[in-house]
Amino acid sequence: MRQKRKSRSQWQEIFIRLKRNRVAMFGLFILLSMAIVILTADLYIDYNEDIIQQDVKIKLEGPSKEHPFGTDSFGRDIMYRIIYGGRISLTIGILVTVLSLFIGSFIGAIAGYYGGLIDNVFMRCMDILMAVPPILLAIAVVSALGPGMINLMIALSIAGIPGYARLIRSSVLTIKDAEFIEAAMAYGSRDYRIIIKHITPNTVGPLIVQATLGVASTIIAAASLSFLGLGIMPPVPEWGAMLSEGKEYIRYSPYLVFFPGVAIMFTVLSLNLLGDGLRDALDPRLKN
Repeated sequence: MRQKRKSRSQWQEIFIRLKRNRVAMFGLFILLSMAIVILTADLYIDYNEDIIQQDVKIKLEGPSKEHPFGTDSFGRDIMYRIIYGGRISLTIGILVTVLSLFIGSFIGAIAGYYGGLIDNVFMRCMDILMAVPPILLAIAVVSALGPGMINLMIALSIAGIPGYARLIRSSVLTIKDAEFIEAAMAYGSRDYRIIIKHITPNTVGPLIVQATLGVASTIIAAASLSFLGLGIMPPVPEWGAMLSEGKEYIRYSPYLVFFPGVAIMFTVLSLNLLGDGLRDALDPRLKN
C-alpha cells in the first residue's frame, strides 16, 4: 500500500480526494449532464425552425407533451431556447474567465515578483478597478461600447481581472523567497523562465478554485446584464434575456421565468459545489 501511495502523482491524489467528496461529484455530474445536452443540441434541434421561427398560434401555451416547458409570447419552444441559451451562457462564462485569468495572472505575477514601483503601479490600477462594484463597472463598459456578446465579454473580463491579479500576487509573494527559486536564480535562469516554469505552476491550485467559482459568477453577471437589456439582444436565446422577456407575463404564465431561472440556479449550484470540492481536494492540510 505504501508503494502504491508513493507511486501516485500529486494530481492523482487530488482526483482521489475529489472523488470522495460526494457533493462535489454531484455538482460535476450536473455540470457534465448539462454540457452533454447543450453540446449535442444540433443533433435534435434546428436553430432556425425551433429557436427563431415564430408561431403566434401557439403562443403562451403551458407545459405539455409537445412543449415540456411551454412556449413564449412568440410561440417559440422554451425548452429548446433554454438549451441554446445554456450554450451561450457557458461560452461567455468560460471565455471571460479564461481571459480574466490570463491577464490577471500576468499582472499579478509581474507585480509580485519584481515588487517596488512596478508592484505599486499595477496594484494601484487594480485598486481603482476594485473600487467600483464589478457589475457596475460592467454596466459602464457595456453602456460605452454598446450591447452585444463581444462587448459583454470585454466588460466582464475587465471587471474580473483585479481578483485574479491580487490572488496571484499574494501567491507569488509567498513563493518567490523559497529555496528552489533561489536555486533557479543561482543557476542563471532568467526572470521570465522562473515565473513561467517555477512560480506559476505552484499557483495553479488557488487559480483552479477561483476560476471555477468565477465561471458561476460570470454567468450570473451576464444574465443580469442581459436582463437589463445590456447583454445579448433578441432573438438570440440567453437565460437573462429570457427572464426579461417573461417578466411581463409572470402573473399568468410563471413558467416563462421559472425554467430559465432554474437553469441558472442549477448551473451556478453545480459550479459552486465543484469549486468547493476542488478547494478541499487541493488543500494540503486535508491530504491525510
